[in-house]
Amino acid sequence: MIESIYKITPEQLKNVGIRVVLTDLDNTLIAWDHPDGTDELRKWLEEMKGAGISVVVVSNNSAQRVSRVTDKLGLSYVARALKPLPVGINRACRRLNVNKEEVVMLGDQLMTDIKAANSAGVWSVLVQPVVNTDGWKTRFNRFFERKIMKYLQKKYSDMKWQGEIK
Repeated sequence: MIESIYKITPEQLKNVGIRVVLTDLDNTLIAWDHPDGTDELRKWLEEMKGAGISVVVVSNNSAQRVSRVTDKLGLSYVARALKPLPVGINRACRRLNVNKEEVVMLGDQLMTDIKAANSAGVWSVLVQPVVNTDGWKTRFNRFFERKIMKYLQKKYSDMKWQGEIK
């Protein structure tokens, strides 16, 4: 659990053998209602690219919705990923021809992003949402996620927001 994608550095990823970052789109890379991204995001993506780490968006959104963002950022994507199923993550791994232990999935939702990553057998990192509001489809999941998170944090006392990957 990392506070923000921007706290994740190429060095941290390389230290644990990661070569590919798969990432959710809405409220992970960008605010769900602000598709242009930020300068901070562009800088982070450049750092990843400069270090030879591929970044690919894996989203449940349509190709039309995802490409509006990824085209501007120069990223490839897998749309209609069917998270929480591992379908989109597996598709991305096959497309990139990488071993799953070299892949991490970043996402802001336990019930979709993290569940899909765990089902696919790749590393997963839960990040705090970029903004505290959600689209109508996500609000339903957030209600249950709060309950699940409370349970998990009670059961696993070391589940805390961190500043970096260790």
